[in-house]
Amino acid sequence: MSALRCVIFDMDGTLTQTNRLIFDSFNYIGQKYAGRVYSEQEITAMFGPPEEGALLRIVEEGKIDMVMRDYLDYYRGNHGLAQVYPGIKELLELLKQRRIFVALFTGKGKHTTAITLEEFGLQSYFDFIVTGNDVAEHKPSPEGIGKILAHFQLKPEEVVMVGDSVADVKAAHGAGVRIAAVLWDSFTEKLVKEMHTDFLFHSVPEFSSWLRGQCD
Repeated sequence: MSALRCVIFDMDGTLTQTNRLIFDSFNYIGQKYAGRVYSEQEITAMFGPPEEGALLRIVEEGKIDMVMRDYLDYYRGNHGLAQVYPGIKELLELLKQRRIFVALFTGKGKHTTAITLEEFGLQSYFDFIVTGNDVAEHKPSPEGIGKILAHFQLKPEEVVMVGDSVADVKAAHGAGVRIAAVLWDSFTEKLVKEMHTDFLFHSVPEFSSWLRGQCD
């Protein structure tokens, strides 16, 4: 097995506990513009494209600029609903100290990604970031991972993808990189467990112990 040179992280449900914030932000828009509340299952079914694409399931295209301004205002103003999982910052520090590339590949749009990184002081940990606005094909396409491999001129066997969703697992498989599935807050835990994964972790301390071993 080649030495680990890069760790690619998903964001929501992997680094940050943001599900409640996302659901509430969508329902703020749903109530304001469609007069209804959406279930968590209905909201997750909209995921794939970044927010401006997902919100087209609720409002017509002509309103999307105004709706996105409202969405981003609510998302930033209610960031107290979210947190970084305990132990994650220490892991990111470790990777930086060991000179391992740290990348982010998220389906979030560039604006919500920037807000979350800024609010939690995470910007400096990442050497390269790919958001849902930076790819033509969204997860589960491996396009974002391919961009990261090309940026650092890495071989797939030198990289591990860390994520909590079916889309993360499929993207890793498509790119030929190892997948560490993390289930401390996975919305699709049952489905992920049924997939082939290289590694499976149920807590940040469990993942941390493994990752420290990879860095030695």
